Amino acid sequence: MKAGTSDIEKAAGVLRAGGLVALPTETVYGLGANAEDPAAVSRIFQVKGRPPSHPLIVHIGGAELLDDWVQEVPATARLLAEHFWPGPLTLVLRRGRRVPLEATGGLETVAVRVPDHPVALALLSAFGGGVTAPSANRFGSVSPTTADDVRAELGDAVDFVLDGGACEVGVESTIVDATGEIPTILRPGGVTREDLEAVLGCTLAVPASSHIRVPGQHPSHYAPRARVVLVEPEKVVAEAELAQELGHRVGVFLPAALGGAEVKAHAVVQVPGSMAAYARGLYGYLRELDQRGCDLIVASLPAEEGLGLAIANRLRRAAGPRATV
Repeated sequence: MKAGTSDIEKAAGVLRAGGLVALPTETVYGLGANAEDPAAVSRIFQVKGRPPSHPLIVHIGGAELLDDWVQEVPATARLLAEHFWPGPLTLVLRRGRRVPLEATGGLETVAVRVPDHPVALALLSAFGGGVTAPSANRFGSVSPTTADDVRAELGDAVDFVLDGGACEVGVESTIVDATGEIPTILRPGGVTREDLEAVLGCTLAVPASSHIRVPGQHPSHYAPRARVVLVEPEKVVAEAELAQELGHRVGVFLPAALGGAEVKAHAVVQVPGSMAAYARGLYGYLRELDQRGCDLIVASLPAEEGLGLAIANRLRRAAGPRATV
């Protein structure tokens, strides 16, 4: 059942009392706490098993509130907020006094965004403050895109779960370092590089690493229990069948270009041709293959343009250092 007004008021009360609330956003479900309560924020790290040096994102109710949470807002950051909020864009700026260091991993920068989900926005309005909310799962594992995913993974470690249905975007927000003159994409996500560049009128870099620590960039992240290996699209079928013959229970992400091809494997997921549909279903596909008992998942990377860049980023992190057969 979708969250109603009484659920939202109850969730706001849980936050005020220092509790944890799982809330829906357009990207994934978040594990939320009062952003100004160091003890509540610290509990997020305990529940997730997340290193305390790994910063969190502060969710706020509107772009007009940004100045309350950061020291200064450069013109480029203001422009991006005006164009993409509410939406799957996170801006990294200088930390304001309201943000405890527990929420930033000890950094003097803070990641902030306005989620584009009616339930999340209603909760932020009812609560009247900021909510730190990383994905509502164990650290490093597959992010949840439904309330049932949260319940299955975290159980009663969460004080209250707000059900807002399935997430529309399906991959996390794009994180942009907006502290300098030229913004940098620190994590590809739901807002594409092309859309950002169209607004800013300049080319944006996507560095492999950054001196600013951000969520989701651990060497192994977004990972199912099964090992993920990445191969060229034309080798997916052959590699999957070889691994199956060698005794693995193989799950396959069959590229759209190979639609209808028969694969001798334990389970097959047909990847959509639409990158928006692929992003929306990505984490669900990984969870499905885990649930079907696969111990190895063979996949290929999409073209790294549009949302394909975010999908490729997530698959690389899911594969971690064991990316090839």
